[in-house]
Amino acid sequence: MPEELVSQHSGYLHRATVLVALAAVVSLSACRRAEEAPAAEVRPVRVMKIETRAIGDTVTLTGNVQAQTEVNQSFRIDGRLIERKVEIGDRVKQGQLLARLDPLNEETALQSARAQLAAAQAQNVEARTNHTRLRDLLAENAVSRASFDQADSLLKVTQSQVETAQSQVTLAQNRVNYTRLYADVNGVVTARGPEAGEVVQAGRMVVQVAREGARDAVFDVPAQIKNSAPADADITIALTEDPKITARGKVREVSPRADPITGTFNVRVRLIDAPAAMRLGTTVTGRMKLDSTPAIDIPAAALNRSGNSTSVWVVDAKTGLVAARPIEVRAFDAARVQVTSGLSPGDLVVTAGVQALRPGQKVRILEAAQ
Repeated sequence: MPEELVSQHSGYLHRATVLVALAAVVSLSACRRAEEAPAAEVRPVRVMKIETRAIGDTVTLTGNVQAQTEVNQSFRIDGRLIERKVEIGDRVKQGQLLARLDPLNEETALQSARAQLAAAQAQNVEARTNHTRLRDLLAENAVSRASFDQADSLLKVTQSQVETAQSQVTLAQNRVNYTRLYADVNGVVTARGPEAGEVVQAGRMVVQVAREGARDAVFDVPAQIKNSAPADADITIALTEDPKITARGKVREVSPRADPITGTFNVRVRLIDAPAAMRLGTTVTGRMKLDSTPAIDIPAAALNRSGNSTSVWVVDAKTGLVAARPIEVRAFDAARVQVTSGLSPGDLVVTAGVQALRPGQKVRILEAAQ
């Protein structure tokens, strides 16, 4: 064989050997990567199967004691306030002086009205004297009938002027009296308005008085509880600082509109035979049994909170994958949570291991709690 052909053949063999070696290296590397790829993590979890139960819970709310009636004490006329004689918390009695306005203008008007009354009375006396004289002369035919009729008309006019002037005096006297504000009821001052020196308009609250007598326990109630409450609920009211002091209560008034900020409804509960310790302003706790309604009850440990949203992990029974399910909570305590929406009977909810899960993760169910 020629020397050139031998050399060419040797070169082909060398290149083929290199290619085979490279292929073997690549194959070996691929095998190693395949062997080193970690298997998908399967988390063991405990779950419960959702069922609907009839739940009639006892709810507890905190409120305070208020008077059933609060009366706004105000002046009937405008004026400058020169004195307020009571403060918040003071007890007042009916007829007690609460505040005074500057009476200068009203007293001046009263003096003017009295002067007009005196002038009208003087004219009436003169007209009456003239009427009597002409009546006697008419009887003697010493004056004409027309003269007497004129005197009679003048007497009636002066009498009317006296009555009008007397009414003006009465009105002026009333306005002077209106510069002093007296309590209409017995009670306790719960609020105050303007300070001395301010100009006060008629009808503006100067002092608010809580009337003595009947008292209410007032609560801010969520819509769910309001809608679940029995029609004639029997409520137990207790002092927060001393739960041994209790009273019965009946719902007296429910606000038809929710508070625009809190979304709660103002509920007033009439206290029946309230003890003396339940004074106005004291904090009380109300307990009420709700009607039995279908509800879903889950452990508090199943909750997954993120910001203002609440969710649970639900397991797909076929694939074993978990997904976050938003829910709405009706009520809760340290152990249990009542769910109003988001779950259905038959759902598998993770109750243990919720913090270590992520959406789409595969899990292994350890135990299903009924």
